[in-house]
Amino acid sequence: MQLRPGAEWLANVVLVAKKDKGLWRVCVDYTDLNKACPKDNFPLPRIDQLVDSTSGNQLLSFMDAYSGYSQMMIHEGDKVKTSFIIERGTYCYKIMPFGLKNTVATYQRLVNKIFKGQIAKTMEVYVDDMLVKAPKRADHIDNLAEAFSLL
Repeated sequence: MQLRPGAEWLANVVLVAKKDKGLWRVCVDYTDLNKACPKDNFPLPRIDQLVDSTSGNQLLSFMDAYSGYSQMMIHEGDKVKTSFIIERGTYCYKIMPFGLKNTVATYQRLVNKIFKGQIAKTMEVYVDDMLVKAPKRADHIDNLAEAFSLL
C-alpha cells in the first residue's frame, strides 16, 4: 500500500477479525467501484476438460500460487481507484487487492500468457491452481523445472 493524498475515489473500510490469531485485518469494500467497472468476460478453463487432460499421465504435481493475486501490480493510473481512508491517512494499493470485480479474469489471463507454451501439453492452470503432468516418469522433473523457470 502507499499513502495517497487527495484521492478522488474512496472505498469503505471494514475491520474483520482473523480467526486463527485474534488479530484484525483491513477489508476494503469495493462495491461501488465494482459497479462502475465493465465486466471482463475472459473465460476460465472448464474443470471437466482439465480433469480429462490428466488421463494417461503417470505423475501429476499440484501447486497453488501463494498469494497469487498479490503478485500482480496495478497499473499506475488505476492505483487511485483502490483508495481508502483510515485515521492515519488515505492509502491505495500497489498490488491487486482482494475484492475487485475482474481480479479472477485478470489473473487467469496473466497465467495463460506466462504458461502459453505449456498449457495442454505439460501443464494445466486454473486461476492460481497449477498442475504439472507427465506421461512418463522420466519427463516429470523436466516439466516441473520448466514451470518453475517461468514463475
